[in-house]
Amino acid sequence: MESLLVSFLKIAAAVAVGLPLVVYLAQDSLIFYRQPLPEARRAQIARQFPAAQEFALAVPDGTRLHGWLVRPQEAKAAPLVLYFGGNAEEVSWMLEAVGEPARGETPGAAWLLVNYRGYGASEGAPSEHALVADALALYDHARRLHGVDAERIFAFGRSLGSGVAVALAAARPLRGLVLVSPFDSLTAVAKHYYPYLPVDWLLRHPFDSIGRAPALKTPLLCLIAERDEVIPAVHAERLYAAWGGPKRKVLLGGANHNSSDGSAGFWPSIRAFLEGAR
Repeated sequence: MESLLVSFLKIAAAVAVGLPLVVYLAQDSLIFYRQPLPEARRAQIARQFPAAQEFALAVPDGTRLHGWLVRPQEAKAAPLVLYFGGNAEEVSWMLEAVGEPARGETPGAAWLLVNYRGYGASEGAPSEHALVADALALYDHARRLHGVDAERIFAFGRSLGSGVAVALAAARPLRGLVLVSPFDSLTAVAKHYYPYLPVDWLLRHPFDSIGRAPALKTPLLCLIAERDEVIPAVHAERLYAAWGGPKRKVLLGGANHNSSDGSAGFWPSIRAFLEGAR
C-alpha cells in the first residue's frame, strides 16, 4: 500500500510540474496559428484584386512585413484603417470586402492589411511585444503615405488583433477604434479554458487590454458576437464597460466567433462609425 501511495504521489507531482511546463513551452503555437501565403496564392491575389497594392515595410529590427494597401478612387487625402487580424488569419481574405473601392464595404477609406510576423509573406516570429512594436511602426509609416490623411487614422482589431489595436491606441492618437470579438485580457481568456493552471505565472503574452481601457479616450465601436464560442461575450462586455472614452456597442445576434462578418449589422455599423468619426 505504501509503495502504491508513493507511486501515485510521484505521478501526481509529475503531472503538476509537467503539464504547466508543457503549456508554457507550447504557448506560442497555441496562441499564434501562423498562416503562410504561398507564392502562387500571392500572385493570384494580386491578379484578382488589381486595386490592392502590395505593401512591404522593414521595421526597426530589420524584419520585413508584407500586406496590401487599398486606396479609394477619390484624389483627396483619405482616412486610413489599419487592420489587425485574428490569431489564425492571413489578412488577404479581407480584400473581398475592401479590395475593390468601387464596390467596397467602406467607400472613401483606405485600408492597410498587413500580416503579423510569421504570417502570410511576413518574416519573423510573433509575440505580443513584436506585434505591438510592429503596429507602432506601421502607424508611423502610414502617416507618411501619399493620399492618406495623417489626422484620420483608425485601427480595426479582430479577436487577437483587438489586443494589438488597443495597445496601439494607448501609444498613438487614433480617430477611432473598431474591435470585433475583443477580450479584456488574454490572461482572463486563458483562465476560462485552463482554470487548473497558474496562468498568471505562465503566460508570456497577456495582452492586457482592460488595464489600458480606463485611460483611453479614443472613440470605440465594439462588435460582440452573441454566441462567440472562442472568446465568450463576457470578456468583450468587461472591456467595453471599462472603456474610458466615447463608445458604442453592437451585439451581433446569433453570430459566433467566425460568422460575425455575415451579420446584418456588421458592415453597416462599421461604415457609419468610420463616416461619423471623420
